Amino acid sequence: MVKRYSHNFRVAAPLESVAEFHRDSQALKLLTPFPLSVQVHRQEPMGEESIVDFTLWLGPFPVRWVAQHKDIDPVHGFTDVQVRGPFAYWEHKHTFNSVDERTSTVEDDIQALLGKTPIEWIVCLLMWVGLPLLFAYRSWATRNLVEKRWRENEN
Repeated sequence: MVKRYSHNFRVAAPLESVAEFHRDSQALKLLTPFPLSVQVHRQEPMGEESIVDFTLWLGPFPVRWVAQHKDIDPVHGFTDVQVRGPFAYWEHKHTFNSVDERTSTVEDDIQALLGKTPIEWIVCLLMWVGLPLLFAYRSWATRNLVEKRWRENEN
């Protein structure tokens, strides 16, 4: 059965600032909270079918993940699809919209199937139940980083 998780939040910054932050090669690391960490092995510049190959460390446990970007709109978002990793299927759509010239929204929509082997299934289930905490952190970090950069550039 396909699982679905959605999360959205507002950022007090223009749409282009939000999109620019998410195109930054450091965004994945900046949006990953302790005790998780990300070790990037290969990251192509964001473009259609670009690849990000990384290990997500769940404390002392490594989870290798390869994602491919698709449906890229430089301002309104992109989708990443797991090519290799613990899930049987994973698609994460990132959508950015303008509320007004100084406010934007970020929407995350994830569809996934838990892993096929018993170990993958357990790892995926633990990751899945942790998504609300992960995205609460990502909301906080995105707002702090994007709003700070935008205010600094505005002055």
